[in-house]
Amino acid sequence: MQLNNGHDMVPKEVFFTKGVGRHIHKLQSFELALRDAGIERQNLVRVSSIYPTCCKIIPVREGQPKLVPGQITFVVLAEAATDEPNRLICAGIGLAIPRSHAYGYIAEHHGYGMSEKKTEDLVEDLAATMLATTLNVPFDADKAWDEREQEFKLSGEIVKTRAIVQTAEGDKAGLWTSVIAAAVFILDDPKNGNGHKPTAAAAVATSAAEKTPSDHKTPSDHKTPSDRVGVI
Repeated sequence: MQLNNGHDMVPKEVFFTKGVGRHIHKLQSFELALRDAGIERQNLVRVSSIYPTCCKIIPVREGQPKLVPGQITFVVLAEAATDEPNRLICAGIGLAIPRSHAYGYIAEHHGYGMSEKKTEDLVEDLAATMLATTLNVPFDADKAWDEREQEFKLSGEIVKTRAIVQTAEGDKAGLWTSVIAAAVFILDDPKNGNGHKPTAAAAVATSAAEKTPSDHKTPSDHKTPSDRVGVI
């Protein structure tokens, strides 16, 4: 992709995914969580919390195939891990979308001892509160999230909040358990012809594969990890 100005680095699409992994080694449990989320083949670069409203939210099954192995991929990522049996861990991503502002907010949180519902409420609250302060929407910080959510939406400035959360209990045998939740940005717009094109080497390999005798054909691809993960 050729970069001409700052607009080239504004993501065109985003999808949300989550995963969990267990292994005797912490690093490999994290890798298995990435596989469960369908983003283990990319070089992930963590970014902060701005969601451009021009960015289209797409399902994970639509977004994951648009990424190629080794691609530098920008993500907002939450992760947690434990090797304590039965310890509850969580990772969550929240999103707040404005009505007419140029950008919203993405918030991430990881922690311990929080249920899926509590984590969802927290990350939505974090994202909506950051957006509300940017838009000068008045609110009572002492009120519970359910009440402030209604205040935000009644203001007409914040139109939607959403969350994706992964929780898990520590493995009973003491294996490392890792959880992740991520917002995955896609920079290229597949409609404008600037998407990834196969290299000459890849084209040669494809041509050779097409000429391979039928009794030597490679097996078809198995189901991708994205078929196993949820979408918000």
